[in-house]
Amino acid sequence: MCSYDNLDERVSVPQLNSELMLAQLELLSAHCASHQLRLHYSADDLARFGRRDILRKSAEAANALNEFYSAIEKKLPQTAPEAASSPQPTVEQIAQAAGWVSTYLRAERERYLPQAGPLSNQCKALMWPYFSSELLNQVRIVELRGARVAVPEFFAQARALGFEPPAITHMDSLTFVDVVAFNEELSERALFHALVHSVQIRILGLERYAELWVNSFVKTRTHFTVPLEVHAFSLASKFVRPMPERFSVEDHVLRWVMDERY
Repeated sequence: MCSYDNLDERVSVPQLNSELMLAQLELLSAHCASHQLRLHYSADDLARFGRRDILRKSAEAANALNEFYSAIEKKLPQTAPEAASSPQPTVEQIAQAAGWVSTYLRAERERYLPQAGPLSNQCKALMWPYFSSELLNQVRIVELRGARVAVPEFFAQARALGFEPPAITHMDSLTFVDVVAFNEELSERALFHALVHSVQIRILGLERYAELWVNSFVKTRTHFTVPLEVHAFSLASKFVRPMPERFSVEDHVLRWVMDERY
């Protein structure tokens, strides 16, 4: 039997944390879907009308995950108590932040557009089962290959309010409306994720997209838990499965918009 006492001798720590992050994203997606069930149906309704086999399997999976992560949590070192929470931003400050985000995304689009090129035929062939030909023909990409997207100036104001902005210099890609910048080189998963955001922006409009993103970030204080991001990560996870299913990203986004899940 394998011993787990010397994990760092057997497994790459970066690989471990990468897989941990992917698992977290899947959990966030499941949490978001379960939250929508909670909003629309009572526990009595689900128990009475829901398929019993699905309910039992879901409950078993949730209980197993709770036991697994609870056991890990007990082994975590104790941390110092958190400082008093920062004051919540005002409605005006949130609106201002949404304006900063939309202005930044539009400005960076104009910045990178002259050096960006169309998707290759190979990329289009990989993505066409999920995205419209119109979108795939419109999107432009640029690979920075070691350079990094500039950190926006308004991040300093966000930190002053007690928020830690996303580490965009470490992200695989960033979507500036219909221009995608890759901090390193293009990867299929990062491209898929970026294209989901492009679809969200097309359907919602840039200003509404920025407004929803900021409002969610203010509530969750974490980039990974913003529903716009959760949905993109979730769909990208479906895309990279060993036997991926074909689906329309536009239909998924429209459904989330109609259900007010963003």
